[in-house]
Amino acid sequence: MGPTNKQRRKRPGLLSRTRPPTVQAKHAALSSKATRNLIRSHHRLLKALAQAVRDGDDVLVGKIEAQIEENGGLESYQLASKLGQSLDRGGDSSKVLVDWITPRLRPMENTPYKLRVLEIGALSTKNACSMHKLLDVTRIDLNSQEPGILKQDFMKRPLPHDDSDRFHVISLSLVLNFVPDAAGRGEMLKRCIHFLTKSPPSGSSLDVTPSLFLVLPVSCVTNSRYLTESRLQDIMSSMGFALSKTKQTSKLIFQLWDQIGGYTAKPFKKEILNPGKIRNNFSIIVK
Repeated sequence: MGPTNKQRRKRPGLLSRTRPPTVQAKHAALSSKATRNLIRSHHRLLKALAQAVRDGDDVLVGKIEAQIEENGGLESYQLASKLGQSLDRGGDSSKVLVDWITPRLRPMENTPYKLRVLEIGALSTKNACSMHKLLDVTRIDLNSQEPGILKQDFMKRPLPHDDSDRFHVISLSLVLNFVPDAAGRGEMLKRCIHFLTKSPPSGSSLDVTPSLFLVLPVSCVTNSRYLTESRLQDIMSSMGFALSKTKQTSKLIFQLWDQIGGYTAKPFKKEILNPGKIRNNFSIIVK
């Protein structure tokens, strides 16, 4: 007999349930295929867990959490995620960001000024953007265990009081796809607007174009029933962004969006745009 309505307790769907913490893991001899399979399997379980939490089904939540532990738990997933983005596998997405914004940094050479970067979901303090001398990087992650990465949920980060709390570049690399629900993804994109600034680095007169660096699994955009490149373009345009750079590989899509306008508060609902049995259900809802 299943639990009654009184026995069911609604739990809030926390983002921290869906994106596990990073760890200082020892080197593991995982092949690229094994790494991908582990990540995919764990991601499927996390999506099922998020749905069970939303439904208030504590029995199912317990079963899924037990299955996650049987599959190696968060530690195995964390190791796979870190290996998947390691330098020896070409996974540092911030190299693309640095390549794209390098022309904008040239006027800052031989000056004391730096562009402020907020890296959400940071995995390393030694990636390309962190090592660049003209970038001042603030790194946050939900459950960071590495010095130099602040343990913080971006959705709970206090809104800026002034431009000193804002950034010239925000990096959302493989973060949006870990938000457990479509409306939450829309809220994350909207929240980024508040944290971007057009003001030049303090004391300088340099022109600055605030930008959002977005990286998603390519299947989220090219093989979804509810999201296409055109719909993503419409969503971002409604938030005042214009696509500056784009790059697509067999696994990922990289985009640099420049903030050139204001938010028009245009809603986007979940609707079938690309029907098909083999499509996935990734979507972004903007209310």
